[in-house]
Amino acid sequence: MPGQTPDTCIKQHGIGIFVDVPTPVQTERAIDGKFRREQVSQGDIIIVPANTWHRAGWDLAGGAIIVGLQPQEFLRTIDETIDRDRVELIPYFATPDPLVHQIGLALKQTLENPGKVGRLYAQTMTTTLMVHLLQHYCAQQLVLPTYSGGLSRLKLQRVIDYINAHLDRDLSLHELAAIVQISSHYFVQLFKQSTGITPHQYVIQCRIERAKQLLMKRGAIVADVARIVGFVDQSHFHRHFKRLVGITPKTFLRQINS
Repeated sequence: MPGQTPDTCIKQHGIGIFVDVPTPVQTERAIDGKFRREQVSQGDIIIVPANTWHRAGWDLAGGAIIVGLQPQEFLRTIDETIDRDRVELIPYFATPDPLVHQIGLALKQTLENPGKVGRLYAQTMTTTLMVHLLQHYCAQQLVLPTYSGGLSRLKLQRVIDYINAHLDRDLSLHELAAIVQISSHYFVQLFKQSTGITPHQYVIQCRIERAKQLLMKRGAIVADVARIVGFVDQSHFHRHFKRLVGITPKTFLRQINS
């Protein structure tokens, strides 16, 4: 079905990710006063920087995810050693980008299953998206510094202690990065160097280990354990427990009590 959007201008950076386009769609698009007739295919993206006018019309309906990024949050992703005045996201008409497409699908899953994936995972995906945009879609190519060696033993222990003390909460990437006072991007990078896994994966492992300890106690109830260690429901708990332990929580409980 044909359709169109009016002229719009928003205060956020807009990233359009085409995730459900079975056949190519003929589109007429204007971004920042520039007009183009283009063919949009699955996996394409468009970029409309904040405070930029945009309108579009198309001949067939398709599915897209629109991600809005606050400009200040976009800048906070990078290390303070980067001159932020040089950071200028520029408009892009339809262009294929497999990484952004995969991130879009991951964020779509998060939106369709609120609570089951968690803020930590969604924010990690969003941070990866922002870093990719900074490196490939800015007026000047940015070379972000790469740190090695991981977090210091003291800083890593602070983060681990905080995670274990708040397993029942929907932890955010920003609060974990704030513990060691670095940007979200570099926190993920250094944490993975120290532990071999992402913060999101580490939190899941900690929750399962705590769950095993609780299930070993007499009278343990699976639903209560799932809630105590921060899973939104039993199915979420069941899926991660079986993936990491190899058996379901109920089977684990039976083995303990047999």
